[in-house]
Amino acid sequence: MLYEFTLSAPRADLYNITQQVREAVLKSNVHSGFAVVYCPHTTAGITINENADSDVILDLMLGLSNAFPDLPGFRHDEGNSTAHLKASTVGASETVIINDGKLVLGTWQSIFFCEFDPPRSRRFFVKVIGA
Repeated sequence: MLYEFTLSAPRADLYNITQQVREAVLKSNVHSGFAVVYCPHTTAGITINENADSDVILDLMLGLSNAFPDLPGFRHDEGNSTAHLKASTVGASETVIINDGKLVLGTWQSIFFCEFDPPRSRRFFVKVIGA
């Protein structure tokens, strides 16, 4: 089963989408399998990371900005090469195990949509696969 979600991303940030993924799993009635969360955009991504301390998100965004500064030699006409670099590094998808109808995530883990080229209206997909 494939589920599509939309997201308003007014700023560069990591947006917690764990609840939407849980909803897809619940609707699917799959009790054992996998959920693949996929971002069909080249300047955004999907990651799993800590949800308990909001400073982790700030640190991740700061670290990515420092790792990928805007350089005068970039040639891409849209001027968002750093967003493409960040998205390629983070990746376009994550796979999460489903057991007993629930996502298998660590205590502090959540699933995040990573926006690197705001403001945007975005989509992401959840494919639920039963074992």
